[in-house]
Amino acid sequence: MTSTDAVLLAITDQIATITLNRPDRMNALDQSMIEGLGTALDRIEADIANIGAVIIEGSGGTFMAGGDVKFFYELSQNPAEESRPQIETMINRVHDIIIRLTALPRPVIAKLEGAVAGFGISLMNACDLAVAAEETVFTLAYIHIGTSPDGGSTHSLPRLVGMKKAKEIALLGDRFTATDAHECGLVNKVVPADQLASATAKYATRLAAGPRDALARTKALLNTALEHDLAEQLELEAKAFTNCAGSHDFREGVSAFVEKRSPQFGKS
Repeated sequence: MTSTDAVLLAITDQIATITLNRPDRMNALDQSMIEGLGTALDRIEADIANIGAVIIEGSGGTFMAGGDVKFFYELSQNPAEESRPQIETMINRVHDIIIRLTALPRPVIAKLEGAVAGFGISLMNACDLAVAAEETVFTLAYIHIGTSPDGGSTHSLPRLVGMKKAKEIALLGDRFTATDAHECGLVNKVVPADQLASATAKYATRLAAGPRDALARTKALLNTALEHDLAEQLELEAKAFTNCAGSHDFREGVSAFVEKRSPQFGKS
């Protein structure tokens, strides 16, 4: 277990768990959490060969209640020429985390409960899969404090839920339930609260045991799919498939299929 107070990182059985750890502030994002997330990603990237999947969760029964409004209130009391550079620097650091998380060559799972608000939705959308407890409440919320979204939610929401629904979520800022989030494609699974840990672990364990190069290439293909026309995507798929076909995992996968047994990936 490593810690920067605001963010904890544990790596067990090839699964890295990032825990947002400001429970007294409902894990609201502040400078310490941004630093902690960056440090956690540093550690994961450095040890990526020994990591098969990543879980992001919150402590204290909530995922993330967005940005720390108290911090922004204090900034707002200063002249704009003083506060603007500080905010710009903070946003740039946050966006670097989103880019790194999206590019991480391992599946990332959001474990959601309590509140998922503001940047919490952006962080959730940067993950590859999301599991939510039934009582989880979502809201993009930015509009209620007089600002536009950050963290890539204006990029991810139209792609995940369609433009009309994205505008409803962003412009109205209404709260919605885990069932609503599941129905519009923001989360993959909704479970009772007492099953959240096991359901998330089931995804993580399954992915960690999978063919890592194939998973990484599949994630990369999907991440950029909407930027390419069909011919471009087919070319990228051909390159990725050909590269995978030279791997031990591919040989093991096709051998296991022919021999009617479960594949054992990652063993040379």
